Amino acid sequence: MKIVTDSAADLTPEEIEELGIIVAPLQIEFPDGSVSSEEISRDDFYSRLKSMWPHIPSTSQPSAGIFTELYHKLAEMKEEILSIHISSGLSGTLQSARLGAQEKVHHLVEHIDTLTLSGGQRFQVLAAALAARAGKSKEFIRERLEHIRQGTEVVYTLETLAYLAKGGRIGRVQALAGALLNIKPIIHVDRADGKYTTLGKERTLPKALNSIADYLAERYGSTAVWVSVMHGQFNDQAEALANLLRQKLNIARLEVLRISPVLGVHTGPGIVGAAVVPVELIADLM
Repeated sequence: MKIVTDSAADLTPEEIEELGIIVAPLQIEFPDGSVSSEEISRDDFYSRLKSMWPHIPSTSQPSAGIFTELYHKLAEMKEEILSIHISSGLSGTLQSARLGAQEKVHHLVEHIDTLTLSGGQRFQVLAAALAARAGKSKEFIRERLEHIRQGTEVVYTLETLAYLAKGGRIGRVQALAGALLNIKPIIHVDRADGKYTTLGKERTLPKALNSIADYLAERYGSTAVWVSVMHGQFNDQAEALANLLRQKLNIARLEVLRISPVLGVHTGPGIVGAAVVPVELIADLM
């Protein structure tokens, strides 16, 4: 069984190679041409992004044709395919994947809506790839991913809401827009529909980071957790959040990672947050 995902999963190159995961790239549309989110370094991307302001690039999901090509290659190898993607509440990628599977290979492909993104999506993809390597069935994997989805929190704050507002991605965060662009929102991905929801707001980043840590501490209590602290180009704040979480959570594993440029288009460089899951939901597969 082969696992297919997209570049919003924020997998590391080492994870992709070790587990043989196939990643369909999302595209960043700059005025001088389209760039795959996998082809540009994080820091080069943010340099270009900041130099363009107040304009920002657009993004596009992989086409149905890209998925068709991927699926056909895997089908020729007689592989079953589990295609696991960014929340359908935030992107049309899953719909493209489904369209791409309609020609000849639909019986080999099963699609899963993670209803999340970034580190939360990564947890589901890693679990699926680890389970597939261990020979687990699709039914086992599907059930485990549902438990992981229900157990995962993705929560973050932003230095500014200007990028979300500029890209039209405010959604249910819109009440904080306009004159309140300097407010530091606490945003999470709603597990019910995979869309952004505002949990609260603070006037400074330190207070926002403390609010994130307190929210996660209340959510997980003494449960041993795997934490991925995620940021755009905000390393100092990412380390500050990591230190707070070490103090307030029962951490079994923690890493600090960079989010994909294709997500950074809509947040700007000043994004920092965390994806958290009970470690027991993945540890037995490793």
